[in-house]
Amino acid sequence: MHIDIPKLKHAATGNFLLISGPCVIEDPEMAFPIAEFIIEITDKLKIPFIFKASYKKANRSKLDSFTGIGDEKALRVLRKISETFQVPVVTDVHSVVEAEHAASYVDVLQIPAFLCRQTELLLAAGKTGKVVNIKKGQFVAGKTMRFAVDKVKSTGNENVMLTERGNMFGYGDLIVDYRNIPEMQRSGVPVVLDITHSLQQPNQSSGITGGRPDLIETIARAGIAVGTDGIFVETHPDPGEALSDGANMLRLDQLEGLLKRLLKIRNAIPSQSL
Repeated sequence: MHIDIPKLKHAATGNFLLISGPCVIEDPEMAFPIAEFIIEITDKLKIPFIFKASYKKANRSKLDSFTGIGDEKALRVLRKISETFQVPVVTDVHSVVEAEHAASYVDVLQIPAFLCRQTELLLAAGKTGKVVNIKKGQFVAGKTMRFAVDKVKSTGNENVMLTERGNMFGYGDLIVDYRNIPEMQRSGVPVVLDITHSLQQPNQSSGITGGRPDLIETIARAGIAVGTDGIFVETHPDPGEALSDGANMLRLDQLEGLLKRLLKIRNAIPSQSL
């Protein structure tokens, strides 16, 4: 399955795609060393890479949760990362207006899981001409995501990806049904496994989402083994100090070792390409 992502290097290697970065832009400078660190690793390992960070967090449990440094300021950070390192960047959008605005700054627009059925948003993202990554809702079966793909493609935009991020398991946990990966691939688009969000433990009484970062490698290994086209891993130099989703993020210094081990699994299964 092929998708045209501007500035994407190493796509011809047949390695899985990596979407990675901090959950959110926390200040104007913090994202640059993270991006540079990941790029050095992915260039060495020849892994296609998209830098990820939200420019705002619109879906938080508590009113006083960190939501961002300001839309325009954070979007300019993302554009500068893309221009400085010549790497594609992705960020979430939550409304028609946001999709149209963010498209001027990033290469890939991401539709959050809770909004994966919002027709106006999907159409607006498609009309920008940008690559559109749709996260599968925690409440949605993989095979029904073809309808979300159809909405974007109806705009004439064929550059669509889908991302699995687990399904609700009771009120406070998620579980990955790996059948969703081949089911969504039947839509004819690349499918990414969001490892770190699949390990969230939402709806905690504290109002702060928990997580199981100790299982990141377990979920990642299984995803690569069943043939996912890419993996999504949020990472931070010190997850304990992260301003959003720190409970389920991977420590940045653990990323290279994880990727090397995943490549060994990837090389043992038939090649796929983006």
